[in-house]
Amino acid sequence: MLKEIQQVLRLLMLLRKQRVQQGLKSAGGLLVLLWTGPGPADQNCSVAGAGPWCSGIKTETLQPVLTELHQKLSPCAGPFPEPDPEELCAFADLHGSLRVLLSFQVRGQFSAERRAHLEAFLHRFSLANTEVKIYLSFKSDEEICQRVFSVTIKSRLLLKGQPPLTLDVTCKKQPPVCVGRGAWCQGGHPVFGARLPLSIPPEAMDHGLYGELSLQLVTLLSPCVLQYPNLATHLAHIQVLVYNPSNVPVLGPSAFLHQLPARLDCEELGLQGLRYSSCTDLVDSCGTVYTVEHGNYAEPQQERSPAPVQQGLSLFLFLQHSDPFTSQLSDVMATEELLEHHLEAILNNNRRAVTEALQAELKNTLKAQSQRSKDQEKLNSAFEVMLSSAMSIITSSSNMNFRTACLDSMKVRGTHELPASLHGSLRRVSSWKFTPRSRCFSAQVEKTPDSREPSSNEI
Repeated sequence: MLKEIQQVLRLLMLLRKQRVQQGLKSAGGLLVLLWTGPGPADQNCSVAGAGPWCSGIKTETLQPVLTELHQKLSPCAGPFPEPDPEELCAFADLHGSLRVLLSFQVRGQFSAERRAHLEAFLHRFSLANTEVKIYLSFKSDEEICQRVFSVTIKSRLLLKGQPPLTLDVTCKKQPPVCVGRGAWCQGGHPVFGARLPLSIPPEAMDHGLYGELSLQLVTLLSPCVLQYPNLATHLAHIQVLVYNPSNVPVLGPSAFLHQLPARLDCEELGLQGLRYSSCTDLVDSCGTVYTVEHGNYAEPQQERSPAPVQQGLSLFLFLQHSDPFTSQLSDVMATEELLEHHLEAILNNNRRAVTEALQAELKNTLKAQSQRSKDQEKLNSAFEVMLSSAMSIITSSSNMNFRTACLDSMKVRGTHELPASLHGSLRRVSSWKFTPRSRCFSAQVEKTPDSREPSSNEI
């Protein structure tokens, strides 16, 4: 089912890419409808597109491509399945008349596992295609489930020679209780990395893959804590997301990425190690996920220090391909399929270059984290001096009223409880020190109780 839906999305995104290059709007809606037919084995899927990104598409121009695609999706002879008109009308009421509609039969049952994989795939698709609002609907005789993938905050990135790229940078983590309302950066800040040329291996050329191939790297660290320089952080995981040239997620696990932790120099990155994790380890995660191991990390004592903010690093890998001898829509789709089929061979053929590029991007991103930790170590050393001085003054004082007032103000019963209370107070005051940054302020979103749709800003 994922393979078929990926094919339909590939067609729609290639059409969208042509419209963006022509300077036309690329926003709109995408509906993925799963539904059961009269028989228990009749499992069907419909994908529809509407809105500005599909306007101007002529059905007669698309018909040959749609017919060829439909034959691949539903090779069995018979009438095409048709979805419920009411479902399509509700979608059209939101985004205008349908421009593209493709329905096909699905092999196998709509199990909970298959639906979870589809949700993860669409979530991953929405991360790099924020201008398209995605609706997923599942209908059967027993249940009706619906989910909407929309974006609160997006960042617009300009790729050289490519249509603009919009990423979902919404921070879903709640700020610590100490952070005041409106003072927490609600969106991350993606960073452009290197654009790495890739050589095509001979076996891929033998099957017809030619042209120029490259890999664009983009990193995103979330949540952003630039406004709180003294707030302790902990990098919990790194996820790698791979997209094909039409900006659709690449399917299937990658053996190259699975073995990547063994090739990276974790000591240079300031990490004890990376451990490959399955997608189910993290909520809404997809792609390749690594759990970060820290040799010198220890959980803070609750009474002395607040818990560090858990951060995640997303590394986007955007494949880019150009071939002047491939211009027809059907040929471009076939070329992308061929590229994905030989992707593992391509990555292994460029193993050293890809590994060095990923190492450099991770090092550059984590460099600020390392400096942040060093600054906090200096602050901790100052804490010890202040704590020792304060304890010396209080315990050495012969003024009982002064000592009692100090103990009462720190809400402790004796001097043996005073060090922990003083340390906690110093930590709270320093960790939550706020430093205004215009870059972060532009990413903030104020929500009102009566707002129906999430607002979005470009950062």
